[in-house]
Amino acid sequence: MERTETQSARRFWLSVSLWTNLSVLGIFKYFNFFIESFAMLSEKFGFPVSYHALHIVLPVGISFYTFQTLSYTIDVYRRDIRATTSLRDFALFVSFFPQLVAGPIERASHLLPEVSHPRRMTWDNVTRGVVLCLIGLIKKIVIADAISPTVDTIFAMPDPSGGVILIGTWLFAIQIYCDFSGYTDIARGVARIMGFNLMLNFAQPYFSVNPQDFWRRWHISLSTWLRDYLYVPLGGNRKGKRRTQINLMLTMVLGGLWHGAAWNFVLWGAYQGTLLVLHRQLVGKLGARTDKGFGGMFLHIIKIALFFQVTCYGWLLFRASSFEQITRFTKSLLTMRWSDFSDLGFINIPVPAFAGMAVILFVDVMIEVTGNPRFYEVWLRPARAACYSILVYTLAFGATTTPSAFIYFQF
Repeated sequence: MERTETQSARRFWLSVSLWTNLSVLGIFKYFNFFIESFAMLSEKFGFPVSYHALHIVLPVGISFYTFQTLSYTIDVYRRDIRATTSLRDFALFVSFFPQLVAGPIERASHLLPEVSHPRRMTWDNVTRGVVLCLIGLIKKIVIADAISPTVDTIFAMPDPSGGVILIGTWLFAIQIYCDFSGYTDIARGVARIMGFNLMLNFAQPYFSVNPQDFWRRWHISLSTWLRDYLYVPLGGNRKGKRRTQINLMLTMVLGGLWHGAAWNFVLWGAYQGTLLVLHRQLVGKLGARTDKGFGGMFLHIIKIALFFQVTCYGWLLFRASSFEQITRFTKSLLTMRWSDFSDLGFINIPVPAFAGMAVILFVDVMIEVTGNPRFYEVWLRPARAACYSILVYTLAFGATTTPSAFIYFQF
């Protein structure tokens, strides 16, 4: 593509790359899902069909490295970057082990130069990388793994009360954030120790006040990928209000499907798309508002709390195992009473997990307030030493004995 100037030939080679990558992803990850869905739909209309599913193993991290290779091809086609002449550098860019299995989804324009240029380990990189790893490990094995059994219990109940479901969705919101952002922190930390600087993938997403703000903060590498390589090519917001709404919905539905071959992920994507469409219409009618002063800060906190509930219902759709469970759980939430919170005795979260939550909440609040992810570096040496000691102590005494796999390994 880089050598040819003929646009038709460039499009041909782009098409070859896109179809090859997407076909591999489609066969391994979505073939059984679509053929089973087609068979179920045909049976509902009275046309039963027989089919054969593929019994194949899903390659680890296929969704992540497929998107990375697609972005490389598209960027070369757009002439945003030059094609690399080193197969070794390209292979390392695609299979870089810290972020291979669960992201962040790196761009060639960012990671390839870091691969091709010389690096060296420095004390600064080591200390920053170790702190990131400590924070990520606390999120994962002190908080997420400790919460996981309770979340599994709640979502396995045949008919839990509305209060139990509400607590379950709150806990899953904490679990998936600590699990996924914890992995990202570890990946970024390990890469930083070796001299690589991976992109930020989370920016305190539960401090969001609206859906647009949320997707600027949650899984940033995926949301920006979908924006740049799907939403904008579809027309973005340049072709009128109706087309913008369609583009938003299509982008988020496909983003939901990216997470897994199941209809609850499609429904979660549609829910997120609906929120974005409604928010865009509301801002268009009322205009953007800036919260100022003490009253504005209080209103801002209220917005965060309310939108967190909206986000949590989306996590219910994400975590549910069937449409039938979604229907039952939603009905229970809508008919929830105060008495529903009286039967929560089965919830057993270790005390160290709450200590871990307090540590991570403090870190996120400090980053949000200061705007500096390395806010601790400006502290005096005794304060920094105390900070590092708390991280090590929390990890050492809070690590659960029942570890579970990272949630995003399945994607």
